[in-house]
Amino acid sequence: MASTELAPGKVVAPPSRGAPPKILPDLIQRRYARLGWGFAAPALVVIGIVTIAPIVFAIFMSFEHVNVTSSGFSFTGATFSNYHLMVTSGLWQHALWWTVVYTIVTVVVELVIGTIFALVLENLTGGRGLMMALLLIPWSLITVISAELWSYIYNASFGVLDSIWPNALGTPLSATLALMVADVWKTTPFVTIIVLAGLVMIPRELFEASEVDGASSWDIFWRVTLPLLRPTIGLAVLFRALQAFGIFDLPYVLTSGGPGTSTQSLAILAYNTMFTDINFGPGAAVAVSAALLVVMMCLVFLRAFRQQVGKEEVPA
Repeated sequence: MASTELAPGKVVAPPSRGAPPKILPDLIQRRYARLGWGFAAPALVVIGIVTIAPIVFAIFMSFEHVNVTSSGFSFTGATFSNYHLMVTSGLWQHALWWTVVYTIVTVVVELVIGTIFALVLENLTGGRGLMMALLLIPWSLITVISAELWSYIYNASFGVLDSIWPNALGTPLSATLALMVADVWKTTPFVTIIVLAGLVMIPRELFEASEVDGASSWDIFWRVTLPLLRPTIGLAVLFRALQAFGIFDLPYVLTSGGPGTSTQSLAILAYNTMFTDINFGPGAAVAVSAALLVVMMCLVFLRAFRQQVGKEEVPA
């Protein structure tokens, strides 16, 4: 191979004739990227029409005086009164407080029970598939059907729990607890499956080494299992918190937000304000406020999740 002399004592070999030009891989990558965007375009258009467009319209409506006429909506000017009315409303304050408490309690209970179930399933030597299939039955039910099922269970005349828990849906506290029980029954399997997936990924050698060192089962759980499960638990909490905060169908079917408005979530309040009271401006403001709170919650959880990833080492 010939060489090219640039300066006395410095010789550089010319590039090989068979080496492909560097621009070719970049050109191929750009073509694949355009092809990928082309295939994804129809789905993105559908998402934009059925998801993004209604959200933008709801935000616009929340800043407008909205009148309902025989021909549709009539907008009479921009205003911040919808948000002022919402923030000063006792209904919104109660719905926000109830939704936050409901989310915290149900997610914590589901996380504890789901982790226990996952530990039991992970240590089963036989019948794990059957147990997982039975466990997933509540999660597979549509929430409306699940709510109807629990309405029969709680029924004051013929409900199977009436003798143990009479008038379960008759008082605000009792109705809230009844909703929490129904929610925990349905969604705990979801948490169990996520935590079980995290348990399966933990190397068995860590548990064996801990047992050799004389650690008890309790010490292994707190010092080995739990630290390594932090990212998985964070993911489960994220999904469940977002679902619980936007709850609508379970209380709407089971209690209709009652007794009175005691179990009215933010989603139910937005629905009742818009479609029962026909106040689309304030109703849109309630919906937007709930969406903003969900986005803020999601950002906080994602930030915490990113901080946990890569830090799940076992304490010394």
